[in-house]
Amino acid sequence: MVVHACHCTRCQKRTGSPLAVNLWIEDSRVKLLAGEPTKQGESTDERGNRSSSWGCPSCGYALWTVYHAAPPGSLFVRAGSLDDPSAFQPDVHIFTRSKLPWISVPEDVPSFETYYDFKEIWPPESQQRFRKLKAKGDDAT
Repeated sequence: MVVHACHCTRCQKRTGSPLAVNLWIEDSRVKLLAGEPTKQGESTDERGNRSSSWGCPSCGYALWTVYHAAPPGSLFVRAGSLDDPSAFQPDVHIFTRSKLPWISVPEDVPSFETYYDFKEIWPPESQQRFRKLKAKGDDAT
């Protein structure tokens, strides 16, 4: 639905890098080629939002994070875990307030000190996919 370049300190610590590039995508669109991911840990951000990280049971590499505040069925897949991570460029840079000073954000890519209103950034097709996920989650409660 969207590709985030997240500069928050939590992503920096989780990835051991200056930022995380995550594809926010429906779990139904993710195809595992082998094995089952294992839970690597849980955390809570400064607003109390919980998340769970999942990774490869063989090598331990991070595959995705599930943010419990996002609609059920959402995954935040690490671009670096894909066969061709270069196929995905960030649509938006978030939490740039903690961006490392030597990282440059392209001028033609939206960036925000914290978060943003997805209705202003996401293309209509992505918004429709998000609404479907949210409706599914609302039906489950």
